[in-house]
Amino acid sequence: MKRLFSKTFKTAAPATKPASVAIPATTNPPIHHTGLQPKDTLPPVPHPCPYEYISIVATSDGLLLRPRHPGTTQSQEDFESEVRVAWGKGGKVETLGAPTENVDWEESVVVYGIVGFFELYSASYLLVISSRNVVGDFLDPRHTVYGVKGVTAIPLEEDRARTVLSALASRNKVDRRVSLLPTESSQAELLQSEEGVTPATNGEADGTRSPRVKFADEHEVKVVSPRPDQEFNVNEDNGPPSPSSSTASTPSSTTSNSTDTVVKALTERLSFWTRLSKRNSRQNSTIDHMLVEQSEPAQPPIDPAELESILKDASKDPEEVIDSIVASAAPPPQTIEEKHSELEAKIVRECIREFTRGGMYFAYSYDITRSLQHKHELVAKTKTQNALLETLNALDNSNRLSPVSETVDVLAEPSAALPLWRRVDRRFWWNEWLSKPLIDAGLHPYVLPIMQGFFQTSSFHIAREPVAAEEGDSVLVEYIIISRRSRDRAGLRYQRRGIDDDANVANFVETETVMRVEREGLSNVFSHVQVRGSIPLFWNQQGLALKPAPQLNPDRTHDQNLHAIQQHLSKTASIYGPLTIVNLAEQSGKEGQVTNKYGEYVKELGSPDIKYQAYDFHAETKGMKYENISKLIETLERTFESQGYFWISNNHIMSQQKGVFRVNCIDSLDRTNVVESAFARYVLNKQLGAVALLNPEDRRTEVDVVFNDVWANNGDAISRAYAGTSALKGDFTRTGKRDLAGLLNDGVNSLSRMYTSTFGDWFSQAVIDFMLGNRTTSVFSEFLLKLQSTDPRDLIRITKIRQDAIATCVSRLLPEGERLLSGWTLVAPEELNTKAGDKFEEKVLLLSAKALYIISYDYTLEKVKMYTRVPLGDIAGITKGAYILSPLEEASRDPLQNAGFIVSWHNTQDQDTRVTSYSMRNSLDLATPPTSPVPTTSRFSLSLTAPRKGTAPLSQIMSEAAAPAAGQETIFAAFKALPVDPARSRRETGSFIQSPDELSSAKNCKEAVDMIVDAIRQACKDIGNERPDFITEADVVSLAEAQRMTSVYAKMEYGVKRLLWLGS
Repeated sequence: MKRLFSKTFKTAAPATKPASVAIPATTNPPIHHTGLQPKDTLPPVPHPCPYEYISIVATSDGLLLRPRHPGTTQSQEDFESEVRVAWGKGGKVETLGAPTENVDWEESVVVYGIVGFFELYSASYLLVISSRNVVGDFLDPRHTVYGVKGVTAIPLEEDRARTVLSALASRNKVDRRVSLLPTESSQAELLQSEEGVTPATNGEADGTRSPRVKFADEHEVKVVSPRPDQEFNVNEDNGPPSPSSSTASTPSSTTSNSTDTVVKALTERLSFWTRLSKRNSRQNSTIDHMLVEQSEPAQPPIDPAELESILKDASKDPEEVIDSIVASAAPPPQTIEEKHSELEAKIVRECIREFTRGGMYFAYSYDITRSLQHKHELVAKTKTQNALLETLNALDNSNRLSPVSETVDVLAEPSAALPLWRRVDRRFWWNEWLSKPLIDAGLHPYVLPIMQGFFQTSSFHIAREPVAAEEGDSVLVEYIIISRRSRDRAGLRYQRRGIDDDANVANFVETETVMRVEREGLSNVFSHVQVRGSIPLFWNQQGLALKPAPQLNPDRTHDQNLHAIQQHLSKTASIYGPLTIVNLAEQSGKEGQVTNKYGEYVKELGSPDIKYQAYDFHAETKGMKYENISKLIETLERTFESQGYFWISNNHIMSQQKGVFRVNCIDSLDRTNVVESAFARYVLNKQLGAVALLNPEDRRTEVDVVFNDVWANNGDAISRAYAGTSALKGDFTRTGKRDLAGLLNDGVNSLSRMYTSTFGDWFSQAVIDFMLGNRTTSVFSEFLLKLQSTDPRDLIRITKIRQDAIATCVSRLLPEGERLLSGWTLVAPEELNTKAGDKFEEKVLLLSAKALYIISYDYTLEKVKMYTRVPLGDIAGITKGAYILSPLEEASRDPLQNAGFIVSWHNTQDQDTRVTSYSMRNSLDLATPPTSPVPTTSRFSLSLTAPRKGTAPLSQIMSEAAAPAAGQETIFAAFKALPVDPARSRRETGSFIQSPDELSSAKNCKEAVDMIVDAIRQACKDIGNERPDFITEADVVSLAEAQRMTSVYAKMEYGVKRLLWLGS
């Protein structure tokens, strides 16, 4: 049996040596040599928690690291064993036995933890957390969960590292937060104010201590964690992690406001490489400035005269013009060194983007990768083993644990003396490979496990009948959701499907909901776990096609599929207990092949611990009628009863969960999240009922609002993590602002953005594989080969994408028997009752024989976000005319090419607005606000955390988008026709030929609007809604209105662009 704890240690050497001496990473080495590696040994008094603050300073020999403690300056710090990371590729990590001389720690940079190391072509890098955000506490203020907000890459080259550290320190000083460095007197007052404790003095000034052990005087132990008003001067706030753009990611969490220009747009979107003029001897310095969010100096990527000559070349088609601009502005590197230099910068930026895009979480003092029940099972198992060893007199006194007892600690940690990285579930530890140098060196408190997924804490009040000593008509309930996304077979949806040879499936997520409520003075904590994951067969779905059909891998035999699914289900059942598979994929059509084979293989296995339930989500909930899921719950009611849930009341385990639901669709995203939320709501009602609390079903309550918000945000986070930028549909809906002045139509502009998304996903997948340790740098060589051999014009057809969006909306929304008349895609403000909002999107407008459907469609996830159904009889009238959004360009001022219309309707009870909120309750009842009992005084407070910086929770966004409809007699929606695609009129031998549609005869936008309005008028007439003034002609937004709405800054910016890039 390996000995992980050493019983004795040598006295530390006196700190009088003239220079630093490198010693093995495990200081205080044990007298008895065990032959174990440093990672397998612990000091006599282990330090189980990672350091929360780490100081970093550059020296001539390498980077020096040491912990930083709140309430002290660097000069006041007692000596902590320093860690040195040597310069050079694969920088050696070692512990120093004595303080390094001539080091000014006051100039050091304080960071929140270390992500890890990675080595590329020319250098190695140290990734550190430079900013974080508080997400919430897990049932205890000491168990704070943080989100990764900012990551900085420090190259292990002295000059470059000093540049990065200097810039990072300057930014921290400018972006100063509440100081974590109170004065000595204020610290003394703070300590004296707490139970008469006096300031501590250092009694170990002459000794050295291990970086894994923090010795303290007894009275100091009372201060467990820094108080809220004690902060270091580092970049921190309570905002959630920031999102990153799908087309241009910065290497840190704060996105920069880059200038939008014609050439820059093209080179960023249609070329993987950057400008040739930037490839010089100072390339590395430029990269490092970018790593700390400093922008590069503006350099014209192409001479304006050269650009003008390319634009005026009438012999070239637009796609040939694009190729010429890209070839001139961003030619591929000519040498291997140049290629590796640029590729290295992109890899570093993308790796940082993966950690800072939102969805990465960590905690210093608590393992967030395991569920409550799993932890208690491990604790009980360890105690049982100890009891058995004790009966055999084989138990060492140092390893004795408290005996098995009926009472338990809700937040008990198994093997709490071990370092945090030794306790986490490795399936959900995303930076393990990057942390390997620290692990191998035995630097346990420097290893900070990071988990991908979602975490949100919230609370709500629920009515009760007071009993015993309870006061008030309501009780506060804490509700926490935590989703843990597996790193096994990790990646984006079109790159990672199905199962691998190690029985790991794509997009495997464990979601745990925790609820705490107090009744009769007793604390009750409930937990329930569900899992999701891709269909465990060998199958794929080629993202290069449009609406690709899932297909079984023809290279895999029946026995290989059977063996893989058997391994996966057995492994999952061994962790969670009996499985109930709920397959939500379509049982016919494109998804039918994989779906039906799944059921056949499970049936062939014949395992008594595995049940299979097929539920065609789209067929059963047609029209987004999610309330029909109640039928599925009724079918599975006995399964719910047998599974139960984990419940601890008054420190006694009342029940345990026996088995889980394994839910999936094709993506295991939106359909899966809706059903999982329905299951979670059913379990929540059962848990509340167990403590005599009931939620009324006849009206919306605070429980509904909070529950829907939590699950909407959870579904959104998981969807964004797996869908990435989307292989084809990424950005093209946001057409409110055009970049390519006077040359490219919106269609080709969208083409370029989707082109970027295609390669962005491939490159992101390569980086994910690299940072998880699944691949070496050879994966990027493979990516470059694909990049050079692929023509985006063979992959993307804008019209086909829009047709698929219309077809998807029809299949999801139109009830059986309701005849479709027409369908269009149109530019429109996100909100109703708005003609010129801040944000525009490309909506889908469906016209049936009974109603008009106004649909917000997510082209990234290929699903309906929200729709409003307006009966044709409620339509009051239509206004059509010029719809001018920008007066800056000649083309955007032409009323023939900028036309639109407004549809107005009476606000009646016959309209239906529904939201894809990733949760079961998706009908917006705007007339009746949620009800909640009068809250009682409680020590808990409502805490709703949002998933990303700058955005409200998804459910809130969707609700507010429809909110203007509440309480108004008449509602309207404005639509602007898309530019007429010139590809339709191009020669038949051209490369952009599209299939004809009903608007193909329109010569301009005004004619297209006339056709759409006539179709709606005729449909209304057919049902008897006809009036002489039904259609009026008036400008939706006139040129004068557009000029008033355009800011002086926008006009000046546009003028500069034209001067620089258009040569006019």
